[in-house]
Amino acid sequence: MQIIRFNAKGWRKRFDDGFDDVNVGRVADAFAYIWANARPGATVYVGYDTRFAGSMHAATAARVLACRGLQVLVSDAPCPTPALGWAVARDDMAVGGVMITASGASCEYGGISARGADGGPVSEDFYDAAARIVPSAAIDTIGRFRETDLIKPYLEHLMQMVDADVISRVAPSLVVDPMHGSGRGCLASLLRRLGCRVHEIHGELLSDFGGLHPTPTEPWIDTCEQAVRAYGCDAGLVLDGDADRLALVDGNGGFVTPHRMVPLIMEHLVLDRGQWGRVVATFSSSAYVRRQAARLDCPYTAVPMGFTRIYGEFVENDVLLGSDEFGGVAIPDSLAERDGLLAALLLVEMMCVRGKSMVQLVDDLERELGTMHYIRRDMRLDAASVQAFRNVLPGLNPPEVCGKVPVTVSHSDGLVLRFADDSWVQLRPSRTEALVRACAEAPDPVVAEALARGACEGALRALPRRF
Repeated sequence: MQIIRFNAKGWRKRFDDGFDDVNVGRVADAFAYIWANARPGATVYVGYDTRFAGSMHAATAARVLACRGLQVLVSDAPCPTPALGWAVARDDMAVGGVMITASGASCEYGGISARGADGGPVSEDFYDAAARIVPSAAIDTIGRFRETDLIKPYLEHLMQMVDADVISRVAPSLVVDPMHGSGRGCLASLLRRLGCRVHEIHGELLSDFGGLHPTPTEPWIDTCEQAVRAYGCDAGLVLDGDADRLALVDGNGGFVTPHRMVPLIMEHLVLDRGQWGRVVATFSSSAYVRRQAARLDCPYTAVPMGFTRIYGEFVENDVLLGSDEFGGVAIPDSLAERDGLLAALLLVEMMCVRGKSMVQLVDDLERELGTMHYIRRDMRLDAASVQAFRNVLPGLNPPEVCGKVPVTVSHSDGLVLRFADDSWVQLRPSRTEALVRACAEAPDPVVAEALARGACEGALRALPRRF
């Protein structure tokens, strides 16, 4: 019997290591038990991405949910995770949703996650409760479900979130790369309806993502960068495997990192659209986000890594935007979840409202906020060493790193050291992998690299001798 261990993303496993129809049914039964006891007869939505056997696993989950007396509606096609969340959030009878996806993980992995009644992620307590009641075998009865279109209502909602007139007047030329994921056809069709000239690449339905790792970062966005240059487009927009995260490419074919992309969206929301509110980001997010919040007079809250921590701040109803360090952006006024398609539309709208290219917008941003260089390094260790580091981490308080003396030291999320010139470094053991992650940022790329390297070396020295 496969032991099911959840993390904040639900349950993920390689297809050759236990992610199969039987175990999907077991997980779905645990979710169903919780929901059916909380709200008997409530509605649950089920979606799936484009990876191997997604529709089969979605049908299995749906039959199990229905056996517990829940009313189950399943997407009639692979759908973005935010489309599932939107369907749940707009239905007062819905208690939650189930998404069959491993998001940006490679094609060897399958995954299943739960969504709450507001379309956002469920709590750690929900997954803890599910882990305790996962049955040892799949349920042997078959419930009935109905199929429904989850994509069209969601896309209609997104159309209402931007100014169609201003976008159609400018009609920018764009490359859209859904990476063979469940955003295929969705973002491209929206932009064409808005009058944009669109070249969609990697839009075929391929369960192995055509050899791509469907995560929107280099080197996997290289083809989009090349296409922007080849077609002479104004920008490129890359979605991950389930379309909840976005990467941005400027008109020169250069990668606009999330550390610049998120502040651009913030600026557009506040200065162009007249919105205002609190900005929530993870401790390992760029100083750009904090500087932009200060510039726009928006309150800023830093939280530990993980979107569930960001989501936890949404209950105050004063959040303008939540973002992680990987390009995930959530606008609570639309959905309490990351939405790569909405982020893309807002960036296109910004170009059209300002009458500027993405290259110009990034240049303007750096003039306002200064130049910072962000580095991330993963230090792979064996599981025992990672646990040993976790044990010694609360006592680490280095007086200096690479000759720089920290002005603040925080243990709220790993170890975060900040320095007088606004540079910083973070060490954080992964919750899901046998590695320690080092993130650093500084005005000078050489200094950022040195801080990341120095922090890793310091971590190794701090480990007990036997490691």
